[in-house]
Amino acid sequence: MNAREKVFRPQWNSFSEKGPVATCRFARQEGDGILIFKKKIWSALTRQRFLKSGDKSPHYKDRALAAALQILALSMAMMFLPSCFKRTASSVTPSNELHEVTDEAGRRVMVPRKIERAVSLAPNLTEIVFAVGAGDRLVGRTRYCDYPAEAKAVAEIGDTMTPSIERIIALKPQIVLISTASQLEVFTRQLNDQHIAVYVTNPQSLDNVFRSIQTLGDMFGESARAAKLVSELTGRADAVNSAIKETKPVKVFYQVSGSPLYTIGRDAYLTDLVRRAGGVSVTADVATAFPRFSDEAALAARPEAIILPTGGSMGEANSSVAGALKNSPAVLSNRVYKINDDHLSRPGPRLVDGLEEMARALHPEAFK
Repeated sequence: MNAREKVFRPQWNSFSEKGPVATCRFARQEGDGILIFKKKIWSALTRQRFLKSGDKSPHYKDRALAAALQILALSMAMMFLPSCFKRTASSVTPSNELHEVTDEAGRRVMVPRKIERAVSLAPNLTEIVFAVGAGDRLVGRTRYCDYPAEAKAVAEIGDTMTPSIERIIALKPQIVLISTASQLEVFTRQLNDQHIAVYVTNPQSLDNVFRSIQTLGDMFGESARAAKLVSELTGRADAVNSAIKETKPVKVFYQVSGSPLYTIGRDAYLTDLVRRAGGVSVTADVATAFPRFSDEAALAARPEAIILPTGGSMGEANSSVAGALKNSPAVLSNRVYKINDDHLSRPGPRLVDGLEEMARALHPEAFK
């Protein structure tokens, strides 16, 4: 094994380089207690037998003795082989035995039953891993994974779209978690070559986010904790629904960025979140999740309210309404709402915080 192979040897490979036969030395070495002791007894008995028979040929005696010893060695090996195989079987049933799961991109992935080393390539996934109680098994994260505070102590492997493959492999993870299939093509093959599983999440609704939380909890062996978390989050989402169920939906423009102008489309989980908050996205029928929008289309949309995700990790970015929307009904009626972008842009546990904040902004009368 050369130096490179030693560095990149798969973590899950627990087989001994010498092989399981090394535990069965008694089958071929004379110095293993029982065999040498038996040999002495057998030699004495055989010598007496030959002397009594009157055979004076030393060659005959040697051949007979050799044959007898071979028979003894074979019988001893047969006696101990079952236990030897038993030890070998237990040694090849490691805690990270693989099983097949289907990720949210529809890919069949072989993942360890016991995940002890994982890398997250998205802030929302880092938050989920910590929320389900598996943060101590996270060995790598992106520079944007800054919540909870404990996540900042985890080794950094670059940004979300261009992570360092070398750093990831050096951390010897069993699995790498990514948030969209668009991240796959760049590095999946390289990680697969190192026997590192790649699992994709791709939620398109709040219910999908809850499912992702439960699934990751199951994968990390934290099913009960994940189920409790999902139950609490579902209860809060249901409370919002009860509060706004009698209100009239508000036409909302969700501004992902102002220049260039991006919004949310049909495939975005945020479109579902706006609906749950008592709004209806004016771009709900636009193809894809986060389409670029023209100034003309924005002006024609005439939204009654505008949501600006800003103030969290984005700082002051996206804190101003796009020029094309300056004369919209939303701006003229002073219905522009700034909501912490970390509570909206990360489909994880804090997405319910964003839901509550958006619902209170759109329908303050329902929460008095």
